[in-house]
Amino acid sequence: MIDDKKFNMPIGVAATTLDVLNPTRSVIIDMIMVQFLASILTMSLVLVFKGDEMGSTNASYLLVGLFTSLLLLSGIFARITRGV
Repeated sequence: MIDDKKFNMPIGVAATTLDVLNPTRSVIIDMIMVQFLASILTMSLVLVFKGDEMGSTNASYLLVGLFTSLLLLSGIFARITRGV
């Protein structure tokens, strides 16, 4: 397929493209962990800086989301450390 004379792509570019477009499992898990860390940080900052201005219902939702994110992040981290 790539041996065609009209298609002249260096092997390094082809390998890099395959690495970027076909990530391994650990990269996907890292991206999920970054999303959970960002959500934990965002919810914590909202509670710290706007907690006194919001109602108890919204604060409760944020605390439930924060607790859930922490549980999911710790579960992912536990799987990574076990090597599964």
